[in-house]
Amino acid sequence: MLLGGILPRVGFFATPFGTFVLWVIEALLILVPLVVLVAYATLAERKVLAAIQLRKGPNVVGPWGLWQPWADAGKMLMKETIIPTGANRPLFVLAPIITFTLAMAAWAVIPINDRWAIANINVGILYLFAISSLGVYGIIIAGWASNSKYAFLGALRSAAQMVSYEVSIGFVIVSVLLCAGSLNLNDIVLAQRHVWFVIPLFPMAVVFFVSGLAETNRSPFDFAEGESEIVAGYFVEYSAMAFALFYLGEYANMFLVSATTTIMFLGGWLGPFGWTWLPGPIWFLLKVLFLMFVFIWVRGTLPRYRYDQLMRLGWKVFLPASLAYLVIVAGVLMGMGWLPNAPS
Repeated sequence: MLLGGILPRVGFFATPFGTFVLWVIEALLILVPLVVLVAYATLAERKVLAAIQLRKGPNVVGPWGLWQPWADAGKMLMKETIIPTGANRPLFVLAPIITFTLAMAAWAVIPINDRWAIANINVGILYLFAISSLGVYGIIIAGWASNSKYAFLGALRSAAQMVSYEVSIGFVIVSVLLCAGSLNLNDIVLAQRHVWFVIPLFPMAVVFFVSGLAETNRSPFDFAEGESEIVAGYFVEYSAMAFALFYLGEYANMFLVSATTTIMFLGGWLGPFGWTWLPGPIWFLLKVLFLMFVFIWVRGTLPRYRYDQLMRLGWKVFLPASLAYLVIVAGVLMGMGWLPNAPS
């Protein structure tokens, strides 16, 4: 397999045009299954929440409700996109495109097996951090361009909580980099061949996943859904496919947080206890789906935080805790001589 690609680059694929075709094929191999998974994640969420609440959930459209996501997609495609009179039209249309594009672009560096990534770059984790940080712009632009006080308030709330929790995520990432000795996502997984990082870095794994809940505006941190005005936050003025792009972007980001947690703490495509009776991509998918279930489980179990509790947790609990644990990890690695790539 090609370093940094899923398909071998030989013959036609070695030409410049063939290289471009190869990039398109690799992108489709990742994005098409991802979009299908995102569509069925909406059905899975409704089914799991229904089970938690002792009801059936979607069960009319197709056997066991399996065609429900496609019925929803068809409805969204046929609806009219309504743009408010006072909205900034170019930015109003651009915001959902930014959100969805960034959610898809982040998957370029996610390895689903050894060297199975569209771009196996040496700063993969930094690329992920940068892409996730840019997601704030889609939200701010959507809220401002809508020319609605409710949308703007929702955008400010969402942006503030995303920025707050990115600080803690940064310290968690540095802790993982110290243990792995590389910013390459492939190397981070291979560094967990003997022990998954979730064991020595368990507090950091919890901080990272909970921060991921806040980063994706998911329950119990879904403050885009305002309690006082009972509106949907920054995308309250959106309808049809523009709304669908925000919806798809949110679920794609949930998968991204689950995939990143899998790579950084759960051994990526490596099976537990050295098991190899399943292919690497299957192990990776099972771990991602389990974390997606936890996303939904949390939504069905926990009540929504107050906004001041959210900020207190981010700045007064997670930030000092992640910084302290980072110092402890660095001290232990230095003191015991366990730093990877350290000169002897």
